Amino acid sequence: IGLFGGAGVGKTVLIMELINNIAKAHGGVSVFGGVGERTREGNDLYEEMKESGVIQEKNLKESKVTLVYGQMNEPPGARMRVALTALTMAEYFRDINNQDVLLFIDNIFRFTQAGSEVSALLGRIPSAVGYQPTLAMEMGKLQERITSTLKGS
Repeated sequence: IGLFGGAGVGKTVLIMELINNIAKAHGGVSVFGGVGERTREGNDLYEEMKESGVIQEKNLKESKVTLVYGQMNEPPGARMRVALTALTMAEYFRDINNQDVLLFIDNIFRFTQAGSEVSALLGRIPSAVGYQPTLAMEMGKLQERITSTLKGS
């Protein structure tokens, strides 16, 4: 599912509600990958999850969400890897712990943008529309791993 909207329309609030409801109503686990997030937004999400009981600081094994961030002040390589790191964490919960997992990647455009910055730093010639020549491969590597299996979804 894609959530589209301008700044300040409530996309992050909706994500917080989904994570909270999945944890409390269904006992599921959520993984949130914040690609190029603002530090304040990441901290707000963490505090909200803590207040709602989804994150249990005193007993982390009881927490129902994993948060991973590559903030906007990080180098492009770090920001680019966050989406794949979040996906790897989701695969662990799915394949090793046999849990149903809800994966959030906020924001996929910033993943693409970080890939473009890495490509420019490596001296690759951009495509006709300005994106990195490896865009299809990078998106494919990410999207093809997001799947349900017999062990979990």
